[in-house]
Amino acid sequence: MVDVPAPIRVSLSTSSVYPGSTASGFEAAARLGYDGVEVMVGIDDVSADITAIKALSSFHGMPVVSVHAPCLLVTQRVWGSDPWDKLHRSAEMAHEVGASVIVVHPPFRWQRDYARTFVDGIADLEAQHGITYAVENMYPWRTGKREFQAYAPGWDPVDEDYAHVTLDLSHSSTAGSDPVEMARTAGDRLAHVHIADGSGSAKDEHLVPGRGTQRCREFLETVAASGFAGEIVVEINTRKAKDQAEREVDLVEALEFTRQHSAH
Repeated sequence: MVDVPAPIRVSLSTSSVYPGSTASGFEAAARLGYDGVEVMVGIDDVSADITAIKALSSFHGMPVVSVHAPCLLVTQRVWGSDPWDKLHRSAEMAHEVGASVIVVHPPFRWQRDYARTFVDGIADLEAQHGITYAVENMYPWRTGKREFQAYAPGWDPVDEDYAHVTLDLSHSSTAGSDPVEMARTAGDRLAHVHIADGSGSAKDEHLVPGRGTQRCREFLETVAASGFAGEIVVEINTRKAKDQAEREVDLVEALEFTRQHSAH
């Protein structure tokens, strides 16, 4: 009898329906046929409420596969101002809702104390909470011809000694990196994927996969062939959609593209 690998799940980040709510992210994921949800803990109060997230997951029959810790500039005060407390709270939510992965960005360079012990601190958190903290690739900030290194110890987690990483293809586009090579270099440390696309702009575009210049198809095929056992999460920007129907076209196209090219 031949063992057939289970299909890779394709889930939806609640950020993909912004400026829609966390609740509307769960509703869209369920109705459009996604396998689960990644909760972006953000300025929407519901996203930071464990009881509310459990209720949404149960009501829509949508598992929460991952929790994105509040690491953005606009979420600096969500769950307090201590970055380590945010990561402990993220583990609490993940355990309560059944998620297996916490996505976390590298520290900003001005978070000196946090950055100084970040690599070892992430390892300690994984040991303490028994859950995967997958550090996400970011990018240099660029304005015109100037480039600013905003993250410490660096924007590329593949270069650091993390046990687990998240690869985001919009971020690799902004950084001018090849996601296929990043995946190969990361090897079995690749624990999580944010699938999107980009055109190489200095802006973090989060296009529907297949609409930009990233090697999304080759990336997904490479990941699937590697025996990847993690989660693939669609994280696209639909805020320019003129209405709900146009937003859903993007969400469905992203799901179908990802399913097609990540099939074993």
